[in-house]
Amino acid sequence: MSRGEAALAKERARLYEMKKFERLYADRFSLMCGVDEAGRGPLAGPVVAAAVILPEDEILYVNDSKKVSEKRREALYDEICEKAVAVGVGFAHEDRIDEINILQATYEAMRMAVARLPIAPDLLLIDAVHLPDVSTHQISIVHGDALCYSIAAASIIAKVTRDRLMREYDIIYPEYGFAKHKGYGTKAHRDALLEYGPCPIHRRSFLGKILVDNSR
Repeated sequence: MSRGEAALAKERARLYEMKKFERLYADRFSLMCGVDEAGRGPLAGPVVAAAVILPEDEILYVNDSKKVSEKRREALYDEICEKAVAVGVGFAHEDRIDEINILQATYEAMRMAVARLPIAPDLLLIDAVHLPDVSTHQISIVHGDALCYSIAAASIIAKVTRDRLMREYDIIYPEYGFAKHKGYGTKAHRDALLEYGPCPIHRRSFLGKILVDNSR
């Protein structure tokens, strides 16, 4: 076996392990949908959720978005969108996060993502949370983005969607460096906040300690 063949066999073995939840429920459900979010922790920008129903044919290198390089995430995003049975994306923007809190906003974005699927799944595989006010059967999987193939695909769609949006915001608000840190609370971002104050896409409910500490 060549080195390339060995690497491919290793990747397929990894994917087989990641599909264990899909195999576990395959006798009861025919349309399983992975659901995940990106952007619960940043100081700025929306939380983005994705819902993905994958085809039977495997998509190589699908993994937790945090474990995949930006270049590969972008390529996987295009491949997933091209090959998936269905993809839905939902958003909760900063004003909504401030209004109802980040957890409720995450639920809202996830419900929107599921509702935007062109076909209805019969099982939701969701990273870490149980989604309220949804009639579809669901399974919550802790660390699902790292353990479940469908959730990992959703994590890639959510992260790439959000990262692209934050790069667009960087053009509008260049002083904050959104293209680099995507709204997370890096030192450079906190320093920019202290120098320029918050901009319209900042989550005011996330900024209290930073701004209060600076006023002392």
